[in-house]
Amino acid sequence: MAYAFHEGERAVQARAGESAIAVRNAGVITDTVIAGARPFIEKQVMVATATRTGRGQVWASLLFGPPGFLRSPEGRSIEIASARAQRQADDPFWQELDLGSQAGLLFIELSTRRRYRVNGHVEHVDGQHVRVAIDEAYPNCPKYIQRRHPQGAVDEASPAQPASVQRGQALDEASAALLDAADTLFIASGAPGGSLDASHRGGPTGFIERLSARRLRVPDYAGNSMFNTLGNLALDPACGLVIPDFANGRLLHLTGRAELLWDQADPKGLTGGTGRFWEFEIEAWLLREHAMALSWEFLDASPFNPKVTA
Repeated sequence: MAYAFHEGERAVQARAGESAIAVRNAGVITDTVIAGARPFIEKQVMVATATRTGRGQVWASLLFGPPGFLRSPEGRSIEIASARAQRQADDPFWQELDLGSQAGLLFIELSTRRRYRVNGHVEHVDGQHVRVAIDEAYPNCPKYIQRRHPQGAVDEASPAQPASVQRGQALDEASAALLDAADTLFIASGAPGGSLDASHRGGPTGFIERLSARRLRVPDYAGNSMFNTLGNLALDPACGLVIPDFANGRLLHLTGRAELLWDQADPKGLTGGTGRFWEFEIEAWLLREHAMALSWEFLDASPFNPKVTA
């Protein structure tokens, strides 16, 4: 059965003039993980997540574990092995995660620029595992991923150590500096009553612009034309971001609301020619020290990053 885009996705595709391309590309979307993608998922040490709290806030996060902590043995669900003692209590993923909760997952291998997306709902939670039943699954293109190689290993036998956590509403000096140095973010979004999406955005260092202590601006580049994230935001602006600090092992989580801007002046070429930006209004942020569990070696920047002029 052909995948049916929701109203928001169709509206954004039409506005961008890419509806026909989107329909063609949607042929890769299924309700199972294809056999060839299951070994890829099982060797991953990191997955990006999207969840929504009972208050309606959307949060993005990153989970880490040894190869094999993520599995899709039959292709109908995703199993996340994480003993309760290893779950970091300050991680938004573990807060208010209940049976039936929507969850978005993005399996991404930064060193090879491969990624695979799964949207679904939680069908089992216990002290050792979470199982997410799959509603939608599909590969994503390799564009705008900065290559990094994980170093070290996650110790699944040791209990999670309490992290130093900072919270706020307006960005402080430390969180602002992290944003200014970032070349990678992950965004969580969802349409009303629909699945949550976890997606990746990357660009040149500094591609996230701080307009104020509570508002950010991010360019939107050309992609696969399906506009899953922007389509969600067209119907429900609530979303969450997580920005990794690869050098220091920190994660900056932000929750808030986004607004899509079309046909913007772009004399520096920040959008790579699309003229699209989205602005993010921060409602709350969380900065978690020592949250990444791995260190990372930078390999190279994406060749697809736009060439920004001074």
